This record gives sequence, structure tokens and C-alpha cells, in this order.
Amino acid sequence: MKAISLFSGGLDSQIAVCVIKDQGIDVVGINFVTPFFGAQERTRQAARDLGIEFHFLDIGPDYMDVLKKPVYGYGKNMNPCIDCHAYMFKRAGEYLQEFNANFLISGEVLGQRPMSQNKSALQAVNKLSGQQGLILRPLSAKLLESTIPEKEGWVDRSRLLDISGRSRARQMQLAEHYGIKDYPSPAGGCLLTQENFAKRLRLLLALNPDANSQDTEILKTGRHLYLNNDQLLVIGRNHDENINLEELANENDYLIKVVDRPGPLGLLRLHRMDDQAETDLAARIVARYSDARLDDIANMKISRLAGEEISLQVVPLPAEEVPDLV
Repeated sequence: MKAISLFSGGLDSQIAVCVIKDQGIDVVGINFVTPFFGAQERTRQAARDLGIEFHFLDIGPDYMDVLKKPVYGYGKNMNPCIDCHAYMFKRAGEYLQEFNANFLISGEVLGQRPMSQNKSALQAVNKLSGQQGLILRPLSAKLLESTIPEKEGWVDRSRLLDISGRSRARQMQLAEHYGIKDYPSPAGGCLLTQENFAKRLRLLLALNPDANSQDTEILKTGRHLYLNNDQLLVIGRNHDENINLEELANENDYLIKVVDRPGPLGLLRLHRMDDQAETDLAARIVARYSDARLDDIANMKISRLAGEEISLQVVPLPAEEVPDLV
């Protein structure tokens, strides 16, 4: 008998694996990767410590459809939690045959998140996923309807748990019991739940409704501001972000830097026909964040991946005239 675990590497998902392994069932952990969550090395290490087979699976391109039009809407920010969980269970179900597995498990706890882990929300996840009956939540199973694995005797329901609510006291006791010492805080690692990132994402989708997963990568880097409300300028805050901006630039982006003074790299991404006045303004803002900020004139270079490169001199923009950061 084998189960596929939606494995985040958090304490709940680790305990869920242990509870199922205690019944002699093999577990395969999968961690879905999008631009907004997943692919943390500590998750792989947690799976290794538990001695289970583990895979990162990239669902970024397809996940954008879930993000843009969630059936059950968003949480506080841009997190479509119910649709997200349903989609991950749906995709996990597609791997049951490949991994020769029989059912799915997760570390979800009834009532831990009032909006997305109440009984009706969990039932909505089951229905939307298309895997109804095959989704077992070992930590709260005794408080929920019996699933196919329980009814068929694949697992012993009496050895499952009845944890509910936001307290982690029982999980901490179980962590000690199972020897689980390394696990992240319960704050969560999903960027979609973060207010500032969600604001950036809303603006991106408003300007470019067809944005794909690659387009969202830039939202994680640098200072963001908009020129004339619709032209995105991103300015690196340190050397690593400058390098990252170079890697994220596409052929239509402008890369802007001060030639002869230390300073950041700026990336100007236009969402309509470019305008010389906007590239000049972007150069003045980049100069403002460089060591040339107090100079009368800053020597700038503006380039594109296609090979176009121009040099110009600008007056660094006064601080009070710089658009608000996003």
C-alpha cells in the first residue's frame, strides 16, 4: 500500500507522513512548485530525514489559470487557498498510477485556518479536485467523514488523529514523539498571502492580463515603482538583485545604470509603446538611487538585450519627485 503526500516540509505535513508510515504504508512526498511557493531545499531535507521518496513538481505555467480565476475567490490578499489546494490534489491524483499509489494525504488540520480549513472548505476542496474519497487528512481524520482508504481497511481509522483548531500543542508533542526536530514556523511560505507582493501582482495583472508565470518572477526583486501609472521601473537594492534583474530582463526591457559611479541597475518594462520621456525619467530615478544623486549631471547607459545601447546625461531626480514605491 502506498500514499502520495502533499508535502510542504512543515510540521503538520511531517506528522501526517509519520502517522501513515506507522501503519506500514509507503509514502511518496511531492512538493508542487510555482513562482509563489515550493522548491525549498529544507523541504527536500525534511523528506530525507523521514526516509520517504520525494519529488519537486513544477506546475507554474498551469497554476496561473487557477490564480487568475479562482472558483472560490481569494483570501485576505491574492491567495486562492481553496482552489489552490483542490488543484494540487487534482494534480497529485494524476500521479497515483505513475507512483503506484492508492490514495492522497496532507497535513491539513480542521479549523487551523478558519476560512480555508473548515469542514465546508475541505469538502469543497474534495469536490473541486475530482479526488473525492481518496483524500485522507490523518491529523483530523476522526473529525471528518470516513474516506475510501478507511472504509476499505487500507488504513486503521482508530490510529488516526482528531486534532482541530489553531493550537499546535499536540503537534509539538507528536514532533517529540517522532523525533522531528527541524521544521519551519507556521507562518507559511506563500508569497500570495503577503500584502506587498499581492499589491504588485494585482498591478501586473491589471496591466497585462495575459501575464504568465515567468512574468511574475520580477515581482520578487528590487524596488518597484510605476511611471505614468503603467510603466514599471524596478531598481535593484544590492549586488545580488542587480544580477537577478539582468537575468530576468527580456528583449524589450531597458537596462539602466550610472556609468562612472556606484549605483543600482534599473529595469524598465514598458506595457505600451515606449516614450523617450519615460526612459529619460527612468534614468533620472536610477541616478537618484546612485552615488551620483547629489551631482549636477549623471552619466547614464541604457541598453537592451538586442544590442541597442545609448549614452546620455541626466539630472538626478529630486527625492520628493520620485514616484511612490509599490
